[in-house]
Order: sequence, then C-alpha cells, then structure tokens
Amino acid sequence: MSRTGALSAGPEAGSAEARAARSERGRLAIAAAPLLAALTALFVVFLTGFDQRSAMPPDVAARFYGFFLDRYPLFAFALVYGVTRILTVMLAPSAASLVRRIVGGGIGLALFLAASLHPTFGGLVLRAGFATGSGAFLNGTPMVIAYAMGAGAAAGLFGLAMGLGARLAGRPGPARSGSRWRRAGRALLGWVAGFLALWFAAAVIGLARDAGFGPWPRRPLDARDLVVAALVLTLAALPHVLLMAARLRPQRTTRVTPQAARVGVA
Repeated sequence: MSRTGALSAGPEAGSAEARAARSERGRLAIAAAPLLAALTALFVVFLTGFDQRSAMPPDVAARFYGFFLDRYPLFAFALVYGVTRILTVMLAPSAASLVRRIVGGGIGLALFLAASLHPTFGGLVLRAGFATGSGAFLNGTPMVIAYAMGAGAAAGLFGLAMGLGARLAGRPGPARSGSRWRRAGRALLGWVAGFLALWFAAAVIGLARDAGFGPWPRRPLDARDLVVAALVLTLAALPHVLLMAARLRPQRTTRVTPQAARVGVA
C-alpha cells in the first residue's frame, strides 16, 4: 500500500469502527429496552407501595384484580415487556414510513393488549395456558408435562400477539437473499427460536410463587419480593433478549470497499 493510501484509509477506517461501535450499542439498547422497561415498572411498584388497596376506579380494579393476577403476578410486567417491544420497533430507525409505524404500531398495540387483557387480566393468553395445562393434568398427564403444555400455549398466543404487533409497527421480515427454500427455512428457524425463548419465559414466570415471590398485589412489595421478581424476570427474558439482539445484527455481505479499491503497490 502506498503512503498516501495508508494515510487516507486510516481516518476512514477509524470512522467505520466508530460507526460499528455505535451500531452495536444501539442494537443492544433496542434488544434490552423491553426488559429494562419491565424492571423499571417493577421498581416503580416497589417504591410507590402500589397494591390492590391503592385507589383505582372500580371498573379498572374489577378488570385487573382476580385469580389470574394472584396466580401469575409477574405477567403484569410481561405486559410491559410486550408493549415496550412494539414501541421500540415503532421508534427505531427502519425502512417503514412514519405513517406505517404510527398507524400499524397503534393497531398492533391494541391487538396485543386485547389478547392480554380481555375480558379481564390475562386475557386469552393466560386463559389458554391455564385451560391447556389444567385440562391435560385432569386427563392424567403428569404435572410437569401438563405445566409445560400450558406454558407453551400461553407463550404461543403471547408471541403471536407481540410478533404481529411488531410486524405491523414496521419490523422487517426475513432477509430476501438466497433461494425461496432458504428464506423459508430461515423464517421457520426464527419462528421456532422465538417460540422456544417465550416458552422458557412463560415457564419461568409461572414459577414466581414457588421461587419465593410474596403475595403481591394483596400487599405491597418488600425488598425480598423485589429481588426475587427482578431475578425471575431477567432469567425469563434473557433468551428472548439475546435472540432479538442477534436478529438485529447486520448481515455480512461481500463487496469491494473504497479502502480496498485504493490499495496499491508501493
């Protein structure tokens, strides 16, 4: 390489490395935002002492408090995770137009909340999981397998609602490179990986009471409940967060760069 080529390539290479580092930080921030939002909501509940005795409109209290919130309390923070996931897709830079992201994201949020809160807390998501698991157990299925079946049913509906909401908000589909079968294989692999990550999350969240989480919302969170809930939520969400970070990694392509074009014999 000539001296002039080396000098000109140096600053540009440094700039490319800086852009790559910023891109990496941005990718990790987008992937981790839903978990951070869920943990923030948990901390706010702890600081404010919020529980079912806090003043709330009767209609709102009747919709939220009940069997499913008492049995699966951390699903409340899973809702924060799902909502934040759709919002990050709406706000992150993408090829989708602003109108598409706002309108599609609004519809996606409404569908996600309807699946999770209608007719009351838990919506179709927890009802499907509870009905599947309890029905299997009553028919003689061992408890562990019945619990896994229920967690899978809940994870499937939760992932479908959240994924559809993110797609409506402008999340890009699978890369169009390669043959049709290769693209279909990548899409299927992505769906299976996402389902398995959410299946794991649903199974872990459902064990919060067994892990020592207290009787919130019947009483305020204490410090022990805060620590247990934070650990359970982090463990549950970590596979999905890592999967989202991997999906946001730029695709490697082989092309001639301007720096390579300037390489010459000294």
